[in-house]
Amino acid sequence: MNKTIAVIRGDGIGPEIVNEAIKVLDKIAEKYGHTFTYDDVDMGGIAIDKWGDPLPQAMLDKCLAADSVLLGAVGGPKWEGLPGPQRPEKGLLRLRAGMGLYSNLRPAKLWPQLAQASPLKPSIVEKGIDFLVVRELISGIYFGEHKTVEENGEKVATDVMLYAEHEIERIGRIAFETAMKRRKKVTCVDKANVLDTSRLWRAVLHRIKEEYPEVEYGEMFVDNASMQLVKDPSQFDVIVTGNMFGDILSDEASMLTGTIGMIPSSSLGDGTRGMYEPIHGSAPDIAGQNKANPIGTILSAAMMLKYSFGMDAEAAAIEAAVNKALNDGLRTADMMAEGCIPASCSEMGDAIAARL
Repeated sequence: MNKTIAVIRGDGIGPEIVNEAIKVLDKIAEKYGHTFTYDDVDMGGIAIDKWGDPLPQAMLDKCLAADSVLLGAVGGPKWEGLPGPQRPEKGLLRLRAGMGLYSNLRPAKLWPQLAQASPLKPSIVEKGIDFLVVRELISGIYFGEHKTVEENGEKVATDVMLYAEHEIERIGRIAFETAMKRRKKVTCVDKANVLDTSRLWRAVLHRIKEEYPEVEYGEMFVDNASMQLVKDPSQFDVIVTGNMFGDILSDEASMLTGTIGMIPSSSLGDGTRGMYEPIHGSAPDIAGQNKANPIGTILSAAMMLKYSFGMDAEAAAIEAAVNKALNDGLRTADMMAEGCIPASCSEMGDAIAARL
């Protein structure tokens, strides 16, 4: 196959971790006879510095022309003082909207080699951690109206959370279809005791669940869900939720697995083209020091091969290579443990590529 990948290295540690993912993709191309062409795209802080815009239209057009997008990370303290529309994160929101990526899949899986790194008690970890957060990505409070006005001599800020039925239905169907390929259980996380949007979510999902009689369906308030993730994560299979709740819960879920550096994610719409990225941020405090964990980005590349390119065997080969590297005791600083072998960002990338 010949595939074009739009590559957004981004800010902070982004260039370092993306370079390691490309190293692994090149090895896959060599081994399986594919050709991957990389088209560099500026987004985030680097785009602001070069173009005065977190995502110029020409850069979005590159992403729309590619077969998929691989992203490192964007943002950092350098750009935090900019007005909202000019901040690096606004480029990411515009990219999701421009590509029609309404579904974000974030797996939370504990690799057995890292069991001791989980902050949970061994008795909880032993029950297993393997679930998926299906997060709605291009609506809700992040895409509603935001304004700050003067009223009675003080500033008053408003952020609107808005959801339409079709937006809930399409993300709901992805959750149920995904559950059919896993353990056939869906949990809707919301705040239906307070929010009208959450009550609409429940009404729509109640309709959808009738089409999937094999799937066990349940509902949970977001505050309870955040506690249950710590108390017994083994009870979850597929969690489906809105943009803001999914943003928060998926980060909590990632830390249950021991390190946020291991978690990949995919953002998909109606076609096969998607955007793939690790869920962590740009980590400016270690940028340029070759300390970052590239595995989340490498596993994101594996998800791209599987979900966008239909390369199941190639994706499985990357996951197996990661497993071998961990079995051999290699660890980056964020997951270092006694008796293990320290590895820099590039050394971990080399090790995974070699084990392919």
